[in-house]
Amino acid sequence: MTTTTRRVGLATCSVFPDLYVDDRPLLGALADRGVTAEPVVWDDPAVDWSAYDLVVVRSTWDYSPRRDEFVRWAESLPRVENPADVLRWNTDKGYLRVLERAGIPVIPTIWLDPERHFSKRAVHTRMPAFGDFVVKPVVSAGAKDTGRYQPVSAQSRGLAIQHAMELLDAGRAVMIQPYVTSVDTAGETCLVYVDGEFRHAARKNALLTGPRKTAGLYTEEKMSAVEPGEAQLDVATRALDVARAELGRDEPFLYARVDLVTQDDGTPLVIELELTEPSLWMQYSGDAKTLDAFADAIVARL
Repeated sequence: MTTTTRRVGLATCSVFPDLYVDDRPLLGALADRGVTAEPVVWDDPAVDWSAYDLVVVRSTWDYSPRRDEFVRWAESLPRVENPADVLRWNTDKGYLRVLERAGIPVIPTIWLDPERHFSKRAVHTRMPAFGDFVVKPVVSAGAKDTGRYQPVSAQSRGLAIQHAMELLDAGRAVMIQPYVTSVDTAGETCLVYVDGEFRHAARKNALLTGPRKTAGLYTEEKMSAVEPGEAQLDVATRALDVARAELGRDEPFLYARVDLVTQDDGTPLVIELELTEPSLWMQYSGDAKTLDAFADAIVARL
């Protein structure tokens, strides 16, 4: 008798060829469910992707400089979660405009398109006159190429203009956002969903203290467990509903993370909706339920 073993490829990057530490418990959890799971580097030309019944995108954190290549790779796979159309939509932070039009509170953003050939003066006039602000590329991951600046400092403002111009000259669209000061005290609240169900939340401390950081794959995050409030849960759930409607999906996303900050009046604002390769920080769930739910959701999709 021949026994067929179901195989799942957990896509990662060459920096973490054996998976990021947060995802490694998935290997055992899937094995317990009769599924062979293997870490596979997404851009390794030697990988036979047809050998896997399903590919689950995890720590593919080096995709942003090659976003189009990454999306084409996802489109080439017979079965991938989250699917390629979700990845294409979510790897460009222009999705925030979709959320805003649907009434989801997001951080106000100024968008600079490289095709408009902005001059330094034009970039200067679009930057806030008051309050710290953030400059970052529309396609990015892990706070890379993101910087925080002060408008009252001529030196800081000059660095911000230089930052934006270099991104634009490289053909990268730019976002300029006010820095939400509550991040310094309350951090970001990151809500984790598996198969459409809220599982747990984690608090991320402030990452941006000054001009951009370009070295390294991502900025190390300091995390702790946290209980979200009702308003935060409401905003996060509505944001996911909007994303599903925009993408024409009846079924929930395999995984999602909604990162929120708090406005001065207490309103939760979406800073990012992570459907591509988010850390799920399962170690902050307080038990194994998130891990079990994730493994069960993967098995259900086989």
